[in-house]
Amino acid sequence: MKNWMYPILVVIAASSYGILSTIIKLAMNAGFTASEAVSSQYIVGFFIVLLLFVVTQRKIPRISGVKTLLLAGSLTAITGTLYGQSIVYLPASLAVVMLFQFTWIGVLLDCVLRRRKPTRGEALSLVFLFAGTILAAGVINVDLSGIAWQGWVFGIAAALSFSLFIRINMRQIEGMNSTTRLFFVSLVAMLAISIFQNPEIVWNGQLFAEGLWIYGLALGTFGILLPIYLFTVAVPKVGGSMASILSAMELPVAVTVSVLVLSEPITFLQIVGIVIIIFGMILPNLLQRKRYYT
Repeated sequence: MKNWMYPILVVIAASSYGILSTIIKLAMNAGFTASEAVSSQYIVGFFIVLLLFVVTQRKIPRISGVKTLLLAGSLTAITGTLYGQSIVYLPASLAVVMLFQFTWIGVLLDCVLRRRKPTRGEALSLVFLFAGTILAAGVINVDLSGIAWQGWVFGIAAALSFSLFIRINMRQIEGMNSTTRLFFVSLVAMLAISIFQNPEIVWNGQLFAEGLWIYGLALGTFGILLPIYLFTVAVPKVGGSMASILSAMELPVAVTVSVLVLSEPITFLQIVGIVIIIFGMILPNLLQRKRYYT
């Protein structure tokens, strides 16, 4: 695969996450809770991956890199759980802003672990991403007084967890292909989410008899299959810092899909914010090309 494809794969993975909030809202409109929808995402998502694994793999895989697999799967489940809890205490728009702190956290982690300073492109990109996030999420006129401290804690914890998930995906496991890794990560994530959420949807009839599986199928595809697989393939090639910056595409997609599917209103400032985020994503590459040609 050509090198220019890997950043695109990261953007597609992040965009997949951006679709999830709209699907969860559709599930809630159908009478299910957010916790039930999240549970269906991980349970149905695992069985989608299991089907893919059985069809494509012809032999019993050799298990290696257990620590990496456990961390990746657990962080996937923990991020979903923490973000869901933050929405309980925060307005949805502010919860998105808190989650998007993973951009600077991811760059900071990369700088600390590699003992380096942020590049000029990274620093400028983070400024644009932060400004664009505030505008695109529509939180300028949100009243922050009276918001419980738990909301801030869960929000920043979700951002940290997602940053660590991206970082863990930089670790390659020798002798294990991406499909096999996806299988084990999704298995661990499903087991972990069963501790935090509602596994009883499987045996109380909600998942299949009441139609929750329809939303679980969409959530599992865009929340488990696509992003985990694509992150596994692409993050080792682009690096944790750049992957964090490129993953900012999640917010513009989340806003756009909510407008198209849920007919939610969008303001001119939100459109400006989306444009700023996209510019912030491509800025490091533009600066790199400028240095290359000068």
